[in-house]
Amino acid sequence: MFFDLKSFAETPALLMENEVWAYNKLFDISEKIAGMVPTRSLVFLVCSNTSASIAAYVGFINHGIVPVMVDKDLDEELFQNLLEKYLPTYIFAEEAHFDFLDRYTQTLHIAGSVLYDLAEQHPFPLHDDLAILMTTSGSTGSPKLVRQSYENLRANTASIAAYLHLDETERAVTNLPLHYVYGLSVLNTHLAVGASVVVTDKTLFDRSFWKLVREQSVTSLSGVPYTYTMLKRLRFFRMDLPALRT
Repeated sequence: MFFDLKSFAETPALLMENEVWAYNKLFDISEKIAGMVPTRSLVFLVCSNTSASIAAYVGFINHGIVPVMVDKDLDEELFQNLLEKYLPTYIFAEEAHFDFLDRYTQTLHIAGSVLYDLAEQHPFPLHDDLAILMTTSGSTGSPKLVRQSYENLRANTASIAAYLHLDETERAVTNLPLHYVYGLSVLNTHLAVGASVVVTDKTLFDRSFWKLVREQSVTSLSGVPYTYTMLKRLRFFRMDLPALRT
């Protein structure tokens, strides 16, 4: 398996405002989701910064199921265009996300999300090395996606974890979306070393985001240039965040 979750057992993996998932629980839920999908299936994972999206992603990667990481805020027409182009066998999305999904068979309800079976019978062969398909800032909404192999993910994860000296004492926060390569790499690297991830869909502009960062003792904050522009406007360096070190 790509993610060796069981070796971290009761260590906190995901921290939400009112709930904590240990690595064992993340493993169990990811296995339940993946157990409903045949290996080497193509799945549209409609991403949100939630425990359910993370569990689905982990389960799919661990079991050779190929997710297409789709922004949950993608326009419905663009989403349907991607469906027509790629013909995924399944969709995993938050409940009541798109009305038209109701015409598909719902095979699993879990943590506020649903696994939909589109009854497509693997219309395209998937290369054995293909792990995941990602949109980019230039291709979002178009049928062009970036292919990543399992070796790509392993190399990227190991390189970042080594460079940043990540270990089990780290606590990241999901201020970047999971359908971004950068946001996903934060998740990958922290789960790989047995660290914790504070899961929230709140933005830098929410006071509750900073309250969560403080209360959950977040140790690192990741960002793109826009993130740091906003932090400067928010007078970030005047904030009281004693646990933050990176």
